[in-house]
Amino acid sequence: MKFQIEDVTVYFPYDNIYPEQYAYMLELKRALDAKGHCLLEMPTGTGKTIALLSLITSYVLSKPHAPLKLLYCTRTVHEMEKTLAELKLLHDYQIRHLGPAAKILALGLSSRKNLCVNQRVLTAENRDSVDAGCRKLTASWVRALAAENTSVPTCEFFEQYERAGSAAVLPPGVYTLQDLRIFGKEKGWCPYFLARHMVQFANVVVYSYQYLLDPKVAGIISKEMQKESVVVFDEAHNIDNVCIEALSVSVRRQTIEGARRNLHRMSQEIDKFKATDAGRLRAEYNRLVEGLALRGDLPATDAWLANPALPDDILKEAVPGNIRRAEHFMQVLRRLVQYLEGRLETENVEKEGPVGFVTSILNHAGIDQKTLKFCYDRLHSLMMTLEITDTDEFLHIQTICDFATLVGTYARGFSIIIEPFDERMPHIPDPVLQLCCHDASLAIRPVFERFQSVVITSGTLSPIDLYPRLLNFNPVVSRSFTMSLTRDCICPMVLTRGSDQLPVSTKFDMRSDLGVVRNYGRLLLEMASVVPDGIVCFFVSYSYMDGIVNTWNETGILKEIMQHKLVFIETQDVVETTLALDNYRKACDCGRGAIFFSVARGKVAEGIDFDRHYGRLVIMFGVPFQYTLSKILLARLEYLRDTFQIKEGDFLTFDALRQAAQCVGRVIRSKADYGMMIFADKRYSRHDKRSKLPSWILSHLHDAHLNLSTDMALHTAREFLRKMAQPYDKTGGSTGRKTLLSQEDLEKTADGSFVESLF
Repeated sequence: MKFQIEDVTVYFPYDNIYPEQYAYMLELKRALDAKGHCLLEMPTGTGKTIALLSLITSYVLSKPHAPLKLLYCTRTVHEMEKTLAELKLLHDYQIRHLGPAAKILALGLSSRKNLCVNQRVLTAENRDSVDAGCRKLTASWVRALAAENTSVPTCEFFEQYERAGSAAVLPPGVYTLQDLRIFGKEKGWCPYFLARHMVQFANVVVYSYQYLLDPKVAGIISKEMQKESVVVFDEAHNIDNVCIEALSVSVRRQTIEGARRNLHRMSQEIDKFKATDAGRLRAEYNRLVEGLALRGDLPATDAWLANPALPDDILKEAVPGNIRRAEHFMQVLRRLVQYLEGRLETENVEKEGPVGFVTSILNHAGIDQKTLKFCYDRLHSLMMTLEITDTDEFLHIQTICDFATLVGTYARGFSIIIEPFDERMPHIPDPVLQLCCHDASLAIRPVFERFQSVVITSGTLSPIDLYPRLLNFNPVVSRSFTMSLTRDCICPMVLTRGSDQLPVSTKFDMRSDLGVVRNYGRLLLEMASVVPDGIVCFFVSYSYMDGIVNTWNETGILKEIMQHKLVFIETQDVVETTLALDNYRKACDCGRGAIFFSVARGKVAEGIDFDRHYGRLVIMFGVPFQYTLSKILLARLEYLRDTFQIKEGDFLTFDALRQAAQCVGRVIRSKADYGMMIFADKRYSRHDKRSKLPSWILSHLHDAHLNLSTDMALHTAREFLRKMAQPYDKTGGSTGRKTLLSQEDLEKTADGSFVESLF
């Protein structure tokens, strides 16, 4: 369908549109017109992605004099592929209506592991090994050697791509990762470097959060992006955690041992060069004296990860004299590694600020702050000079230099925390030194400053007013949408007690109570006997899930449950979990029915959809608070309280409830779908907890369902399932609630007031 929103003609590839999609587009257009940032919460399963893509691409088509680039960030490769598939459908529709004028170039960008087509390189098992395998075949010095000696292996795909020169371009179209690989094989060109090259010319780029938020990656991939860009962070409810992880570093004993091995090998390489090619080391020294930056003129194949500090915080000056000579730099790194090893030999938990830590390094190892700041760039320069290609072997020394550069650069928003063991396993010594970033706004600040509009959107952004404080920005639009439904296909319930009227909760003092464990088991057993097909259960942690399943097994509850449905469990092993999910789906497909045990904050809770019969009921056992004795969490809470005036309790509740909402949201993926949500913990009945759930869940949570026991929940479930079994009118004509709008409906009202009135 085609309709007007003010001065923009929107091309939407479906015959009907949901009212909330239309309202979402109105708010999004307001933000684009104001050239500002926005926060939009849209219920899951209401077509958020296609609404975003339709409006932004149509906005660009309507304003050809001011071209906008769309940078669409997703969390996983699976979501990236789904987004590109939607965009392909939309692009075909726009070309049918507008002809060649609507042609755009859109592509997904991922790591070499997902784009490489060279079988010799792909045999490596992890991403770092694939990257190193690629460098061994494509680095400029390897190719220079191969020109003289034909027996030196190179990558035929990269060589053909280089030979094609400026002719190596992607024709307009929408390219998924699979499409890029097929195109690369057909042409004999390297899809990874082709995609990297085409990113600067593309109208739409879909890639991972890290490509914009992690300075090490963003410094290589995203530094060329134009200011006139719209950045979308989809499923961005955890964006503050992504920002913090991008600027945090951990050093363990294994890191120290690995760094020692790296330094030993680099020293050998330096000695070898001194004997055979001293001029190379001298040339590097001269370059560093002149303060020439390495970054700009490196071939793409040689470019390593960029500096871990943010672009504005990197010193634009010559490398200090005491680390210009390679052997002097090696001595500085040895002293630093020795100092860090000494700090790991502690019996107590230690917490220190960056300023105190840097002073301590100066006093004990004789390394000043400026030298620390330059560690990463100096290491990069040396690895180029020594022509090291197996970068995966040098990750440990890279981590040490990461740490040094960050600790030397930032004085606020960070802590150094040294723990001699994991508190949950105090008898196993496992010392770890962590540089923890507490301020999520640091990593995302360059994105807000550089780009015209940043859209943060998800199904769970409640309470929406906390995000601007956490990320330290002022949105021009901040809006939470509800779901327009022809029938109440969501049934949330709060279960506060078992059939024996004993309260249920995963509070620390109650979680191991046998009465609570038994009541949780009876709840699942009763529901398994009533609910058809798939049931998904989320627990607060792996250890709690292990404990409760063991107890159910010993008391025979698990055996009773398995008479109704098969049980599958998520583990920390990705392969095992994938297999369990496949078998869970098979059991639901064949009518046997199944139950899937999962963990909040796990992989399944974040990325797997349990739509249709795969999820008719989801039970959240407990409130998924973070481990509140974690030293890192306590330091972050203290920082949030002092800097942003966010109370500890408010942040912990907000964080737990967004995880709970994310878990239960897995069950509804479209309006034709239906499902029940049980929040099994007496704390959910409190208003201060419950009010932080998204509005689209709260609007269906009736007062009568706020304080249920197991037998009352069972009765409610039976009633709900009976109601859902009735014939379904998806247009809403018979109920008077219009939830699918046609082109005529939209033409009736130009100002959107009709649509607003539907909410």
